[in-house]
Amino acid sequence: MPLNKDIRRTLVIGSGPIVIGQAAEFDYAGTQACEVLKDAGVEVVLVNSNPATIMTDGHMADHVYIEPLTLPTLRRIIEKEQPDSILPTLGGQTGLTLAMQLAKEGFLEEHGVKLLGAKPDTIDRAEDRQRFKDTMEAIGQPVIPSVVTESLEGALAFASEIGYPLIVRPAFTLGGSGGGIAADEAELREIAERGLRMSPIRQILVEQCIAGWKEIEFEVMRDSAGNCITICSMENFDPVGVHTGDSIVIAPAVTLADKEYQMLRSAALRIIDSLGIEGGCNCQFALNPESFEYAVIEVNPRVSRSSALASKATGYPIAKVAAKIALGYTLPEIPNAVTGGKTCACFEPALDYVVVKLPKWPFDKFVYAKRTLGTQMKATGEVMAIGATFEEALMKAVRGAEIGHMSLNTPALEGLSRAELMEKLRVCDDRRLFTVFAACKAGISADEIHAVTKIDEWFLYKLTNLVRLEARLSAEPLTDALYREAKRMGYPDKVIQSISGQEIKTPLLPVYKMVDTCAAEFRAETPYFYAAYAEENEAAEFLARRRGQRKTVLVFGSGPIRIGQGIEFDYASVHCVWALRKRGYEVVIVNNNPETVSTDFDTADRLYFEPLTPEDVMGVIATEKPYGVVVAFGGQTAIKLTNFLSEQGVRILGTPADSIDMAEDRERFDALLTELDIKRPLGRTVMTTDEALAAAAELGYPVLLRPSYVLGGQNMIIAFQPEDVREYMAIILAQGIKNPILIDQYLMGTELEVDAISDGTHVLIPGVMEHIERAGIHSGDSIAVYPAWNVDDGMLERIVDCSTRLALSLKVQGLVNIQYLIYGGELYVIEVNPRSSRTIPYISKVTGVPMVELATRAMLGETLPAMGFGTGLYPIPPYVAVKVPVFSFEKLADVDTLLGPEMKSTGEVLGVAGTLSEALYKGLVAAGYQMDRRGGVLFSVKRTDRREIYDTAKRFLHLGCTLYATPGNARALRSAGLPVTEVQKLSAGDDAILRLMDEGKIAYVVSTSSKGRIPTRDSVRIRRKAVEKSIPCLTSIDTANALADSMESRYSQLNTELVDLNHRRRHRERLRFSKMQASGNDYLCFDCRRQRIDNPAGLAVRLSERHFGIGAEGVCLLYPSDRADFRMVVYNLDGTVATMGGNAIGCLAKYAYDRGIIPPERLSVSVETAGGVRAARLYKRNGIVRAAEVAMGRARFESVAVPVELPVPRVLDYAVDVGRGYRITCVNVGNPHAVAFVEDVDTLDVASEGPLLEHAPIFPERVNAEFVRVLDETTLRMRVWERGSGETWACGTGACAAVAAAVENGLCATDTDIAVKVPGGVLSVRYSSDGSLRMRGEIDLVFEGVVEL
Repeated sequence: MPLNKDIRRTLVIGSGPIVIGQAAEFDYAGTQACEVLKDAGVEVVLVNSNPATIMTDGHMADHVYIEPLTLPTLRRIIEKEQPDSILPTLGGQTGLTLAMQLAKEGFLEEHGVKLLGAKPDTIDRAEDRQRFKDTMEAIGQPVIPSVVTESLEGALAFASEIGYPLIVRPAFTLGGSGGGIAADEAELREIAERGLRMSPIRQILVEQCIAGWKEIEFEVMRDSAGNCITICSMENFDPVGVHTGDSIVIAPAVTLADKEYQMLRSAALRIIDSLGIEGGCNCQFALNPESFEYAVIEVNPRVSRSSALASKATGYPIAKVAAKIALGYTLPEIPNAVTGGKTCACFEPALDYVVVKLPKWPFDKFVYAKRTLGTQMKATGEVMAIGATFEEALMKAVRGAEIGHMSLNTPALEGLSRAELMEKLRVCDDRRLFTVFAACKAGISADEIHAVTKIDEWFLYKLTNLVRLEARLSAEPLTDALYREAKRMGYPDKVIQSISGQEIKTPLLPVYKMVDTCAAEFRAETPYFYAAYAEENEAAEFLARRRGQRKTVLVFGSGPIRIGQGIEFDYASVHCVWALRKRGYEVVIVNNNPETVSTDFDTADRLYFEPLTPEDVMGVIATEKPYGVVVAFGGQTAIKLTNFLSEQGVRILGTPADSIDMAEDRERFDALLTELDIKRPLGRTVMTTDEALAAAAELGYPVLLRPSYVLGGQNMIIAFQPEDVREYMAIILAQGIKNPILIDQYLMGTELEVDAISDGTHVLIPGVMEHIERAGIHSGDSIAVYPAWNVDDGMLERIVDCSTRLALSLKVQGLVNIQYLIYGGELYVIEVNPRSSRTIPYISKVTGVPMVELATRAMLGETLPAMGFGTGLYPIPPYVAVKVPVFSFEKLADVDTLLGPEMKSTGEVLGVAGTLSEALYKGLVAAGYQMDRRGGVLFSVKRTDRREIYDTAKRFLHLGCTLYATPGNARALRSAGLPVTEVQKLSAGDDAILRLMDEGKIAYVVSTSSKGRIPTRDSVRIRRKAVEKSIPCLTSIDTANALADSMESRYSQLNTELVDLNHRRRHRERLRFSKMQASGNDYLCFDCRRQRIDNPAGLAVRLSERHFGIGAEGVCLLYPSDRADFRMVVYNLDGTVATMGGNAIGCLAKYAYDRGIIPPERLSVSVETAGGVRAARLYKRNGIVRAAEVAMGRARFESVAVPVELPVPRVLDYAVDVGRGYRITCVNVGNPHAVAFVEDVDTLDVASEGPLLEHAPIFPERVNAEFVRVLDETTLRMRVWERGSGETWACGTGACAAVAAAVENGLCATDTDIAVKVPGGVLSVRYSSDGSLRMRGEIDLVFEGVVEL
């Protein structure tokens, strides 16, 4: 089947920020999909909130939106861009769920948008737990006994029927979010409630626990013609009960008998066929190891984490093929790019090697976290290793995971008794592999270990092989044969020497085998390689055939994703590769992360899937013989190789190794700062606890403690007292850290960050960022704003000068990241990192400066002035960008959420807009913060923060929140005159705080403390409870104020600017306007015939604010019309569209007349509005238009027309229990109104009563509320609360509604001019017997001006 010609414009939904359960694999998948779509001539619209991705680069799509991944935002983008299709299967669970919600509500059908790759019914049958169960039963596929329920009662009823343990799996979630294994009723209540809350459709599957069965996965592919293939089988090292993302995974499946393999393969193919999936699909099975009994666990009808692993394990480009299938191609029509088209995509890959995936957990960051593994994923990333045998692949994976292990030996387990090891085997945590190995070494049999762990005996026998080898190494002479055997088992030289106690005289270099998808049956054109200890070096043979005149450069990747070193470094590595290829170099990348774009088969000329250790990379260097290597873009993983490579005589492109060492070495760096006359906080280096205590006492508390040579603030704390120092040093020294510990004065000032590029002579600074939180919170966890908004020009010049001198003094060639602190009006340097940083992607995208490309060119010797982007501080664009961190605390039990100098966030989102407040709002929404302005706020802050909470609490109080506080906080708030409910501390034996959270009375928690970490502390328990209840917990007063700022603004997801990064403004634009008023009803009028306004809703919010803007009740936009003299569009001051406005018509009619749009001899004007064409007549005095009469159309009283949901056909003088209680008359005069006749109109609290009527549930579209007193039969006094604007001084439609209601209630007569007195003047309204309305009022020009946006 050829390309589907109906697909011309496709929306690709990304997966959003990196969180546990959804990492970089979807950047890899989305990038491949965008390339396929563009190659096919399809216009691509991309939306993703994650700026650190390749897929959000401008060249990846025609339109790129870094916007919140929410339903309102997606609806607006679809309405704006009008795609004909959506590709939802490559954006992880986030993209799939959003697409399904849009489909289910009918939005996609209404806008003519279809889903590619999987129909809504297909997705629903796979993701909806009940429909999935029914589908499997219909095709004869066994499922585990289970119940699908939407209530806790349903889960408990199933438990009483089938017993414990049970597994809970929420629907439409990622990484097992909200799920778990319940051993009893208490655990089931907790897990089921959490799962129901986290499921977007509030549905969970509760199933019998079959922990101990094997978990097997099949990655399968199907096209629209029904062709199906299996791409890869995978097997979990751990049995069912551990999330596959937390399990060691082996590909292909190695313990299955052929009958078992064929049985599950056939089941997978039948499942994908029955579901009608077109593209990739992952099927997970549980297999009883004692029989042929199996059950289907779940099916992912999309590209998943396992898809990325299967793709990299086999070389089969799953995402690329899935995208082509979505376009209408069939498998036989799709060439296999790896073999250069010699095979097609319907060939099933063949493997002649073993692949092992090992998870990377964050427990090195979170020492008090609960390390046990279950059905909810906890790993932040993973590594993949390829070997000729399982043993070799496993050993490579272990040393490549950067967990401090070069082998399976763990000193902490040595010397434990048999009983102690058996006890540890019963605990399933991240250390289980090492515990099992220690048990094997202790002589515990495979059968005994299997009985406890249910790990398949095959794996245990393989571990026993390693035990036997180590025994031989320690007992026998290290012969060539034994040495070679150890190498084939995956042992590095250092470990062999350590175990044997013998020196290796002639180190053995590896050869490299090719991954080609077809077990060497066909020659690969874009190959990648893995190390082996064999005879034939396929990489060398390949190079001999291909070697030309081009120089080769090796780029080292960043290894597994972990907190502190995320996808940003893969982004930089990939851009470096592209820049080098563009400059004519052959580029080789070395990395071991299967989730990334860098390990895609066609990113570089060649790929080596190898650990990033000294010995492993030297093997690659020996084969490739490169001109040079690049370490600057691979984070700390690559930087740590610098000194070793330099000692080996390897040319390092860019900043010299000595400069990198100078930036890290305290004494050398201090000497440089003294020479440059640049300040830094006073500090000391220490090696022992006593030295640390003495240094802290000398510097004065609080102090900042951290190891040298770290990334992501790992093992960094602020110590407020000696006990903190002792606790920290005990933990840090136990890890065997050899480098000094750094202790600095802690100065709580404004933190800034600079990313710069240097060629050794010149420096370019694309941006200076300012953190919203004061120093003390890690830069990766801070909300960062570009450009800095609180720094005056003099200080900015100082920052630019210091940055330039530091970069040149350090002989930087490439990128440098510098962190500053402003304290007491002085500038201090915190640290300098002469490498890529995590802010590079977002600054590159916002400024348009290709930072990595320029840095790479500088490394190669080019000068910055020749690159065309200038030097010094780069011009600031007309946008503000706010980076907001995203955390995964809900996946990690017992982890304290208190932010500090050690990084805890797993990902980030970006808000881009014209102002700081709008960009901040977008960033917070994208990060998942709730902006509902309702509920209580609990304050529990440390003593030193209490002086600051008054302003914060007052703002939340004005937003309508109820204040709660612990005793000390409550006293501080009460003494300042704020009403607050006091709640006792948990340590007092009162759990009132926890009850308030359980009852849903707390919407936000503001919690800071000088001591955290330990799970039993009050502050930690409060913060953990907030996480469990999905309550935003703000651990910095600055963050709380930023949230209050956004909530106070009138921005919403319906009025923020949608910024297409490929078609954004390059400079600020000047817009001319006139401020007009009619009886105090004021509007800002813009002529949009010759000036473009991209986001009028946001413009209304920004300019209408009376204290920080121009001040108005909204904006009136004049557009051409083919039905009238012009078309009017009105936006209220909250950005909502007004369907009608009598005074607005009058104002815009005068505006048009004064500008010559209406001929001077004609005073009659026709205006197209959302409510139809309206006629207006202008009246002059002394030659100037001073008044207007507007034909307002007909009043409609039918309830359905208003609309109002009350059980009467017309709402006339109807009693409603809203506010203080009113008798209302409802009428539509182009927009909905509720009129209440009251006597106390002048003293009524309209600010309180108006919103209650506006948002009353009986008004589905909200309502304008008029409070009217009848003075006599021809005079009314009115005050009005306008929806979207609040109380206004006049309202044309409101005056008409009041008169019509008065007439219908017999209070006034028809065909009579009735004066409506409003705070801004008098409006004259006539309600005719035919139901039509005319309104006349004064209009005037207030002033004209120009606004710059």
